[in-house]
Amino acid sequence: MNILIKNCHIFCDDTESPIILGDVAVEGSRLVKVGSEGALPPGWHPERVIDGGNYLCLPGLINCHTHAAMTLLRSYADDLPLMHWLEKKIWPVENRLTGEDVYWGSLLAMMEMIRSGTTTFNDMYFFMDEVAQAVEKIGIRACLSRGLVGVGGTARVGLKESRKLIEKWQGGAKGRIRIWLGPHAPYTCPPGYIKKVLSLAKEYETGIHIHVAETRDEIRIINERYSKTPVTYLEELGVFEFPVLAAHCVHLTGDDISLLARRGVAVAHNPESNMKLASGVAPVVKLREAGITVGIGTDGAASNNNLDMFGEMRTAALLHKVFNEDPLVMPALEVLRMATGDGARALGLGDEIGVLKPGYKADLILVDLKQPHYHPRHNLVAHAVYAAGAGDVDLVIIDGEIVMENRKILTIDEERVLDEVERCARRLTSGFN
Repeated sequence: MNILIKNCHIFCDDTESPIILGDVAVEGSRLVKVGSEGALPPGWHPERVIDGGNYLCLPGLINCHTHAAMTLLRSYADDLPLMHWLEKKIWPVENRLTGEDVYWGSLLAMMEMIRSGTTTFNDMYFFMDEVAQAVEKIGIRACLSRGLVGVGGTARVGLKESRKLIEKWQGGAKGRIRIWLGPHAPYTCPPGYIKKVLSLAKEYETGIHIHVAETRDEIRIINERYSKTPVTYLEELGVFEFPVLAAHCVHLTGDDISLLARRGVAVAHNPESNMKLASGVAPVVKLREAGITVGIGTDGAASNNNLDMFGEMRTAALLHKVFNEDPLVMPALEVLRMATGDGARALGLGDEIGVLKPGYKADLILVDLKQPHYHPRHNLVAHAVYAAGAGDVDLVIIDGEIVMENRKILTIDEERVLDEVERCARRLTSGFN
């Protein structure tokens, strides 16, 4: 469909002023005009015209790290340290998961993400065939990884399922799905298993999504086993020969940071999850100073407890100001870039999404400015980071398709999803304290 959004405030990061007034034109899945400059293609006519006069048009937000179906465990196991949270609460319930559970839990997550302006997410979990089906159904864009644990009975099964996932879904949903490999973490993936994962990555030329240096317990475990940091452990195994997105990266040495920068490893920063689980504060300012691409993620809803990227941006900005005792670090413009263009680069999609520019995919959102917290309009970038909320997103376009309008998702029955999730969650947690 040809769509023309007229007279809106547009976030165009490569212009002299980051916010410009103008039009946005969509043809098929691509942007063909952004701003006031340039003419539309000859003979081009819109099939739909949208008045953007009181809207801020942003690239769709990019959630660089989550576990979508963990919406099923939202608020189930709060206020616990990470390892106790995982071993005593989360993993026992996850052992009961079925593909149907993951399908509905993932759809719930995608509903929440779309309604809060996220158009692309990077997921690691189980029953990923069902997650891909949910992606295809609702119309979002996703990078999907089957979580791989190299100890226990699921190690071989996980590799087999990852191979099937790549062969079935790479480039699926009209190109909206990318498949990566997801070794869970250095402490759950011994060297021999990592080598098998890398062999599969080489065969299919795909990237790696992995938790790295999330907690002090992880640092201790890897040091006791291998006398290394998690980063040097992965480097010596050859992991960084591949495109890598490393989630968390909270506890890093200076040498770790230099190594990640040299290897071109991208980082997914998850400030709210790290705060809630008391994992620590990732050295994001130092990472960015080293030239490392840092995107923002929410982590799963069981450790956040929402998937709201506007809230995550605000938290990231404020956290690092107070942590560094410097109000100049993490200014609003940099944080908005992290949630859009930098997130796209972290996922290897920087030439497709993350900015509003002709030729790029038409993944965009309209934020309703007709609200008190956007007035006076001194600085709309600052408003987007410090004042905006999930409920301000009015319209979402993904791959050129209107997926949400007037805050109603058009591709699914939202009420049914909510009912099915409640049914699944009751069964999963029945009998547990």
